[in-house]
Amino acid sequence: MSLLIFLIISYILLSISLFFVFPKAGEAGWKGLVPGLNFAVWSQMVGRKPWYALWLLFPIVNFFIYAGLCIDLVRSFRHYSFWASVLAVIAAPFYFLYIAFSQTEKYDGPTLIKEREYRSQLQEAREAGNKRQLEKLEKGNPYRKGQVREWTEAIIFAVFAAAFIRMFLIEAYVIPTSSMEDSLLVGDFLFVSKAHYGIRMPQTVAMVPLLHNRLPFGAGESYFKNPSLPYRRLAALESIDRNDLIVFNYPEGDSVYVFPERTWSVYDYRRGSVSPVRTQQIKTGRAKLVVRPMDKKDHYIKRCVAIAGDTVEIRDRQLYLNGQKAQNPGKMEFMYTVETPNPNLNLRNFSDWGISTEDVISPPPGMILILTDEQRQKVEAMDEGIRATPLDMSRLDGGSRLFPHDPVHYPNWTVDNFGPVWIPKKGVTIQLTPKNIAMYQRAISVYEGNTLEERDDRFFINGKETDQYTFKMDYYWAMGDNRHNSEDSRVWGFVPEDHIVGKPLFIWFSLKEGQFAKGINWKRIFTSAAKK
Repeated sequence: MSLLIFLIISYILLSISLFFVFPKAGEAGWKGLVPGLNFAVWSQMVGRKPWYALWLLFPIVNFFIYAGLCIDLVRSFRHYSFWASVLAVIAAPFYFLYIAFSQTEKYDGPTLIKEREYRSQLQEAREAGNKRQLEKLEKGNPYRKGQVREWTEAIIFAVFAAAFIRMFLIEAYVIPTSSMEDSLLVGDFLFVSKAHYGIRMPQTVAMVPLLHNRLPFGAGESYFKNPSLPYRRLAALESIDRNDLIVFNYPEGDSVYVFPERTWSVYDYRRGSVSPVRTQQIKTGRAKLVVRPMDKKDHYIKRCVAIAGDTVEIRDRQLYLNGQKAQNPGKMEFMYTVETPNPNLNLRNFSDWGISTEDVISPPPGMILILTDEQRQKVEAMDEGIRATPLDMSRLDGGSRLFPHDPVHYPNWTVDNFGPVWIPKKGVTIQLTPKNIAMYQRAISVYEGNTLEERDDRFFINGKETDQYTFKMDYYWAMGDNRHNSEDSRVWGFVPEDHIVGKPLFIWFSLKEGQFAKGINWKRIFTSAAKK
């Protein structure tokens, strides 16, 4: 609502300023108050065709069209300086009102037409060899810009064009961890479309261009939390399907501790998942808690294995959707205990097979490796005595570490035997119980902005007692293809619809294990990421 009010007030102010400035160009003032007509007349005033105003109807493009019209309008009153252009863009209504009420300001004609005519005169003087006329024209050229200004304007345009493209259309990402191996590798550089699942309008508007949430060299956050806008998303080109790769904001990333090697959430800390060294720094206050708005949470990339309304379950490593075996990714990985009689086993082929140093958890003879099924077969073929056995993940504490972090009602859950869990769907009403409240309390209170209280097995939402809740958003279940080495929905739960950022398109560059020293993955460059 605040965004709508801001836009309405801005448009009213702009229309009023056009009402007063139009008469100076010989146009009736009332035309400035008529929606659509005012922009068509404005376009004519600066030397454009009236239909040029239709570009203002196209999202993202309209920002640049509007800025150009503002600059050209003040130039039509002979305001040619760099700062005049800047002021015209950031404070158009007030600048236009100044021009309208100033007794000294005169309309000079459509600036674009006059500039073309002036350039034609310059060209004619050059072709005719009329040096005197050429010197006179160049000396009095009001459209001439110095080299510094040319470079400044070019840099500003390039930065803001890149920022707008990054914000609304396409953004580049790099894969930092092995959670999506062997589908996406550490060191893969991706282009991600923000339009496929619907362009999400920015909520945090005061930020350093081209940076997501951190300044270089650990200098802090790269944005101001205020002013902020409410969540809005444009129409999607396609819906999210099961097995699609998705980029999203880390759901538990609202309160985090940022360290050089990685970011830990406050929830990781409370669950005892943070490394001992970092835990000590947090306890002693040497690590600062950073609270982030939703669109500034860290970006994650996972596979959407279940969509809103699905019931997801894992039995003996196999994913089930709605009671049926789900389609597995082609390059899914698990941890294996690899027993070999040869303690000096030659591992030189591992790199060629796609087994990175990060996949070797412990060396021979009792190796623990992260492998695809194809890699497992190759490792076993190295020696008759080699046996690879899936690692028993029940040794991990599934009750408190795994979602919904309620070992009383959900005991013995592990990453290999998990669920069932129903994924919330917009408009669907559920019955609230002491057993399922842990599953859905974060969605109700944090993601959908309600006050939720539980007293003596009774539930109060926004102060009213109820035993039901109707979801306002769709949710998704995201998992890494590296099933034993991925922090995903099994740890932090559902991915809300408003956290969805975009769809990976293709890999535009790839480094082996993310290091230039190890070479370039030439075979992965310009390959599809969406179908991995």
